[in-house]
Amino acid sequence: MTELIASLKTTSLKQFIERLNWQSKNRLFFPWLALMCLGWLMVASASTGIAEYYTGNEHYFAIRHVVYLLLGISALFVVSQIPLRWWSQVEPLLLLIAFMGLILVFVPGIGHEVNGSQRWLNLGFIKIQASEIAKLSAVFFISGYLVRRKDEVQQSWSGFLKPFLILGAMVFLLLMEPDFGAVVVLMGAALVQLFLGGVKAGQFFLLLTITLILSAIALTAESYRVERLMAYLNPWSPEHVYGTGYQLTQSLIAFGRGEWFGVGLGESVQKLFYLPEAHTDFVFAIWAEETGLVGGVLALALLACLIGFIWHTAWRAQQQGQLYGAYVAIGIGALLALQIIINLGVNIGLLPTKGLTLPFYSYGGSSLLVCCAMVGIVMRVAHEIDNPSLVVEEEKPVAGKKRSGKEKSSQKIKKERNDD
Repeated sequence: MTELIASLKTTSLKQFIERLNWQSKNRLFFPWLALMCLGWLMVASASTGIAEYYTGNEHYFAIRHVVYLLLGISALFVVSQIPLRWWSQVEPLLLLIAFMGLILVFVPGIGHEVNGSQRWLNLGFIKIQASEIAKLSAVFFISGYLVRRKDEVQQSWSGFLKPFLILGAMVFLLLMEPDFGAVVVLMGAALVQLFLGGVKAGQFFLLLTITLILSAIALTAESYRVERLMAYLNPWSPEHVYGTGYQLTQSLIAFGRGEWFGVGLGESVQKLFYLPEAHTDFVFAIWAEETGLVGGVLALALLACLIGFIWHTAWRAQQQGQLYGAYVAIGIGALLALQIIINLGVNIGLLPTKGLTLPFYSYGGSSLLVCCAMVGIVMRVAHEIDNPSLVVEEEKPVAGKKRSGKEKSSQKIKKERNDD
């Protein structure tokens, strides 16, 4: 910890900015910065109606979002200076914090309920969604497990199934909130990590089938989820259009009004109390209404660019044998990609309505902070790829197991190459 604090003190913001260039490890910086700016523009435009109604100031949410942007930039700067080996050492602590957050949401006075869901921790100055911390801690946990138990994961059922004892407990707590969307994203990212970690195809597809069956059971276990599913199948029916299917129909109207070039920035009608959650879950629908197909494609291109660079970073880390960094980048890329796919699917009617924000675009402090932190972590992965001397030996032998002379020799050669 003292080494971490010292490194943060010796790295000035000016030095950090000077190291950013398109050809280097930090090509993630530019699409991330564009996403932050465009996200503020989306929130500022989509939130005017609801902000004026509740506060009398139509710029209320836009001003608060600026504060979140500054906090997000600070989070990225700090996290990008933290060595990956530090994250690997604090995995148990991260899991403990995640479970404490998922439990504390049910404690009166600490947990905060919104629309019937107990998902937020009220810290006074900010409300944190506990699932955001849980998803990131799960990524670190699976990454470390795949490095430590690589052979066991690839060769035995027990090694493959053990991490799901921890993830199963997380899923149970998330369903209690309830937050079915976070469950889908968390489990989806874990499956992607395990698949690319080299598990057997038979094991993976069997687990995938079981996961889909359990998801279907969870989806039909609650009446409100069944109603959302029915509304998704036919949102324009008389019994749904002003009820469960109201959000979806209003979102589709927004897309239809946008046409090719939109009605003009700030000229949306749907944000004037026709479309609920216009500045959070359905911010992309308002953007499409105001800027049309052209603006929507631009926004999606920036997201695709960021995800592409994250996956490219993961591939480079894997090629250099930095497996922990590769698995972390894979998990973060999967988290962001799945959340983007689900949110957009809900907005355009391809998926049932689900309360998931659109990364970097939707209003929300905890979501934006965690997304910025995740980009900072991937930037650190890229930095250690370009500077192999910073990487401490990742693959440690399992306790009680002696290394063979061949293993020692190969590790010695690897260390000498890194030193060169």
